[in-house]
Amino acid sequence: MTDWEEDFSEYFRGSAARLRRMAYALCGDWHAAEDLVQATFVRLYRRWHRLHSETLDAYTYRVLVNLFLSGRRLAGREQVVAEPPDRAAAGGDPADRVDLARALAALPRQQRAIVVLRHLADLPVADVAELLGVAEGTVKSQTSRGVQTLRAALGARALPRG
Repeated sequence: MTDWEEDFSEYFRGSAARLRRMAYALCGDWHAAEDLVQATFVRLYRRWHRLHSETLDAYTYRVLVNLFLSGRRLAGREQVVAEPPDRAAAGGDPADRVDLARALAALPRQQRAIVVLRHLADLPVADVAELLGVAEGTVKSQTSRGVQTLRAALGARALPRG
């Protein structure tokens, strides 16, 4: 194995689980999430020699979100699994996770991507705006609307404020 292939493999091992969780939060279907992550890593592999370590995570998120927003990999999919397979590691009540997954699935695609990038990936507004090619104000307003919708959908189990 060459040095760059070893670097790629190391990045895959270190980020695949995180990307699967993010992809699941985006699409609400573990099989589609696996497809999104696989397609993301295929694109990364093809361009690996041109990527820079300081922007690698941002580029990876951009590829994943663009694949999700394009919807090509999700066409005709049904939700097969309602809970994450690593539920012991996720903690909390499984019903809360299912409710959150359903509430996220009800958001428009771009709004869902913004909420996931802001709150699951913990990216700053400026980074999300750059990733999605939208204004920072759009990220702020869509995050606010998305979180408000999630709070309303989850009722008593609403997201914490702040």
